[in-house]
Amino acid sequence: MILLDTSVLVDYFRGVDTPATARLDRLESEGTHFAIPGICCQELLQGAKDEAEWAELSDYLESQRIAHPRSPWETHVEAARIYFDLRRLGITVRSTIDCWIAQLALEAEAPLLHDDEDFERIQRVRPLRVLAVQNQVPPAKPDE
Repeated sequence: MILLDTSVLVDYFRGVDTPATARLDRLESEGTHFAIPGICCQELLQGAKDEAEWAELSDYLESQRIAHPRSPWETHVEAARIYFDLRRLGITVRSTIDCWIAQLALEAEAPLLHDDEDFERIQRVRPLRVLAVQNQVPPAKPDE
């Protein structure tokens, strides 16, 4: 199973073509199992621009596998420790939620598909596995 971060899903729903959204397209076409952290569902819904988009996002999310922590307390404590350890190295992550998502991925022993530099910073203090997307060859464009 692979975890998806909000950074990929936002671009995916906006139709933005990035290496990460291309990877998500491939995962879906290959039938690869993935899950969305519950907090990412909240982030997506709170960013809806109107009722129609809210309904579309809600319908999509209700049909997906949602990842939850086994022990919410321990997940929060370990996520705080990630932030603390980074801060002690002089590294600041922009989102404490990213620390929580990283901890959830660590607990699930699942790679994370993301498009967010915070996770690259987190890898300095934790063995977070991420799906590589940088070296993908873009799809060929038809001759014009």
